[in-house]
Amino acid sequence: MQTANLLSLAPGDTPLGRGIKLIGIGKYGSKPLPPDLLEECRVSLLSGEANPLQVGAFIGALLTKGPTDAERTLETCFGRDAFSHPTFLVNKLCPELPTIFLPIATKLIRGHHLQISEARQLGDYLFGEQTRETSCETFRGLAVSILRVRHESNDEYQGLYQAAMATLAPGFQKAPPAVEQPIVQLAEPFDGVEHSYLITPLLAHFFQQRSYQPLSMVGRTPGPKQTLNAHDLYLHLGCSFLQSAHELAEPLTPYGWVLDQKALSPALDRWVDRRRVLLKRPFLSTLEKVLNPARAHILVTSVFHITYQMKMAELALMAGFDGAIVLKRGLEGSLAPATSRATGVLCAVRTATNHLAFQNFDADRPDFARFRTESEVDVLQPQAADNARLVRQFLSSGQTPSADFDNRVQFAQALYGRGLDWIEGQLGK
Repeated sequence: MQTANLLSLAPGDTPLGRGIKLIGIGKYGSKPLPPDLLEECRVSLLSGEANPLQVGAFIGALLTKGPTDAERTLETCFGRDAFSHPTFLVNKLCPELPTIFLPIATKLIRGHHLQISEARQLGDYLFGEQTRETSCETFRGLAVSILRVRHESNDEYQGLYQAAMATLAPGFQKAPPAVEQPIVQLAEPFDGVEHSYLITPLLAHFFQQRSYQPLSMVGRTPGPKQTLNAHDLYLHLGCSFLQSAHELAEPLTPYGWVLDQKALSPALDRWVDRRRVLLKRPFLSTLEKVLNPARAHILVTSVFHITYQMKMAELALMAGFDGAIVLKRGLEGSLAPATSRATGVLCAVRTATNHLAFQNFDADRPDFARFRTESEVDVLQPQAADNARLVRQFLSSGQTPSADFDNRVQFAQALYGRGLDWIEGQLGK
């Protein structure tokens, strides 16, 4: 491949982009680079034309998974034994990086976890405005890739959370007004779905019927999915988005409040474009769902990978929620439960005496048997307008022309309702 063509390729089609998709999965799920792609990546690294974010993300993923003997030959792009000398490698990759960040960079490359204060410092750099002192995109790609492949610690999440909360727009920096009923925050992956419909607004209405005030967190899709997300759906429903926390004192719509990440934090919204270049989901895919600017009482969210279910519950409590309901293996990772495979919710609470309690409610319980199906309905190219029409129909009459959609909404209400009953029992509501 001629290097002149690199700049015209989509992020996922560049040699480094294709490499990231193979090695940026996880420490034990990544695959070695095949010889032909390895050589293309070498040419790309030497060309000086590769996207700096992808350069950092590629090297970070490679070092974290552990390079094979063949992959280790790529260190000649930077200098002899460069992969064995973190300080030397950082200076080669990020010559413009302020020296104050050199210890953090080398610590990440060595595979060590950051302390809370170090993670806060890193987060401030990641979210900072582009200046001469914070212009190293290669370092940004390197850092978030390493965190993602080796998995972030709770201390790292806490420091990054603090940095993210510091970026909130002025209208969300102050404590929100007191509300009559506790707030439930709903947040699912911002990239949405490609083969199904979302039921998030109906879940918001369900919690409203249970005497809570629902707040849905939405934003532009960072990818890899580009078809339909909650942001699109709420727009097609004609919902207005919050512009500041004081609007929480205004009357609720049938779908509750909606908060767009762009209004909440322009700094986080700027990362959407970076994430589309990075291809693999960085820590933000988890962190953006637990940001709690409205001082919500309960978080309702989802994870596709079961190993992250407990992590998400712990992060919710760290972020100040009193309780959390975390759905596992929702349809395409959304808040809509699957009806043909194992799913369920993990509930967590922190009581007034600072006691933590957890409880699982799996979908194989007898009281959920009536919702089970043999397979999932594959919706081809779901459209926001069609999804909005189903939501309106269900809200007005309790049913739609789609039996699958109706069954899924009813299953979700039963499943989340069971989790909410348990949380209320633990918190004494």
